[in-house]
Amino acid sequence: MNKLDQIIVIDIEATCWDSSPPEGEENEIIEVGICTLDIQTWERLERKSILVKPEKSAVGPFCTELTGITQAMVDEGVTFAKACGILRNDYFSRRRVWASYGDYDRKLFEKQCTARQIKYPFGSTHINIKNLYAIMNGLNREIGLYRVLEQLKLPFEGKAHRGHYDAWNAAVVLAKLMDRNSNQGDNHR
Repeated sequence: MNKLDQIIVIDIEATCWDSSPPEGEENEIIEVGICTLDIQTWERLERKSILVKPEKSAVGPFCTELTGITQAMVDEGVTFAKACGILRNDYFSRRRVWASYGDYDRKLFEKQCTARQIKYPFGSTHINIKNLYAIMNGLNREIGLYRVLEQLKLPFEGKAHRGHYDAWNAAVVLAKLMDRNSNQGDNHR
């Protein structure tokens, strides 16, 4: 049975390079940022970062410059399997709706779970906030999180390209969309 009390907003950070990955390395999840969003009040309830130790790549200077995440930080992180277990057990991610800003997060989770033969931590209900914002605002294309926050006259809170801050900011966009939609629904009753 689904739990329709919260939406789990996810933002991941992955190993990255300014050009092609070094031989034998690949994009791997190094941080799972989480923000839980209450469906009744549209308030953000929690912001959490799960650092994940990569198995097939290293965090290099470009990645550290972009995210602020160092190899030493992820060396203290959990395995990807453990991170997926935290999502399932602590956040009931198989039974709750989850969301991300764009489809990158969903696709990389699916790819990494398949490659590592790890049970996918989410259920089938995913909200692409980037796509939803464009549709609900009559845009002819999707736009980035910073532009959306500017349009909503909201500040970016925290450090860019850190999963828990990006999830926190994406969650406020989803909250604004859903709150606006629920308020419009009240007008039609």
